[in-house]
Amino acid sequence: MSRLRAALIGCGRIGIKKHIEAFAANSDKIELVAVCDIVKEKAEKAAIEYEKRCGSYKSINEQPTSYNQRRIPKPLVLTNYEELFDADIDFVTIATESGNHYKNTIDFLNVGKHVLVEKPMALSTNQMNEMIALAKEKGLKLGVCFQNRFNPPIQELRKKIESGAFGRIFNATARILWNRNENYYKQAPWRGTWAMDGGTLMNQCSHNIDLLQWTLGGIVEEIYALTKNFNHPYVETEDFGTAILKFKNGSIGIIEGTVNVYPKNLEETLSVFGETGTVVIGGLAVNRIQTWRFPDEDGHPFMNLPDPETVYGNGHIALFKDFTNAIINNKKPYISGEDGKKAVEIILGIYKSVKEKRPIKFPIEFSTEEMIGVKL
Repeated sequence: MSRLRAALIGCGRIGIKKHIEAFAANSDKIELVAVCDIVKEKAEKAAIEYEKRCGSYKSINEQPTSYNQRRIPKPLVLTNYEELFDADIDFVTIATESGNHYKNTIDFLNVGKHVLVEKPMALSTNQMNEMIALAKEKGLKLGVCFQNRFNPPIQELRKKIESGAFGRIFNATARILWNRNENYYKQAPWRGTWAMDGGTLMNQCSHNIDLLQWTLGGIVEEIYALTKNFNHPYVETEDFGTAILKFKNGSIGIIEGTVNVYPKNLEETLSVFGETGTVVIGGLAVNRIQTWRFPDEDGHPFMNLPDPETVYGNGHIALFKDFTNAIINNKKPYISGEDGKKAVEIILGIYKSVKEKRPIKFPIEFSTEEMIGVKL
């Protein structure tokens, strides 16, 4: 069959580094026909990067060299995504500022396009519910970029959980010990604002929080949290957060996230503890097994995997492949809107706990904008 036609909306760092990479790696199934950014130079850069990669990128499906190295047309460069509403495209990927994800997604769902949106899918529970409901109403696929679920060590962990190898899982801890300096926030003024971003937990920690909730069963009963802005007085939001999560199945999750580690990123780890199993996954992007203990198992081949080039990891390639297959075969994406909502709802629950200075029962209704003016 012919390739799906797609467009990239938002050509900033994640769009150019990972979405373009994933489009190129899946060029046997996807044709990237347009790139859009309100800054034309960014869209031009994305188009050039795609054209360059498609001249030499080896497909993850190991297509013949002659196919991989064929000449691929340079994507159309746009500065207004409304020009794509009537275009012959099947889906879009959204890599704009976090605070724009909701509107961008709703706009494209309304004109009949499938959507794969970067995390966080939105900044309020009501917005996420609306996105999920609209996709269902329109019969469209809505996927969320929690690409670390595709990391080989995470997939190995998932197999052990699903096989019951842990016995009862007691608790798990997500630790994100990173550094973000003033220059990082100056590069993009929307970062560290309640209206367009949220803080460290929403921006830097949401991937590992997603893995934590996925590991512990996904249904949160209660959250108690504390956040602080220790070292970034030029932003509105937290630069440190910690929370205790009680899940409906009785397990406990612990979150520790900071961007205050001196002088650079230290680690990101997911630790899981059960009756008959202990696993710790770390590395630059939860990409390497550090501890693997089960009866008659005290190690794993994935303890020696190399780190990826960036904290984004390499999961976008598999993520895009899965989303494409979901459209072609009319099945649920591996990370649907309903799945993508869970981690964001946890973070919003943390913020609500901080604002109200008490444990918060789930489910909740909350928005990052409700944090405006809250002293951290």
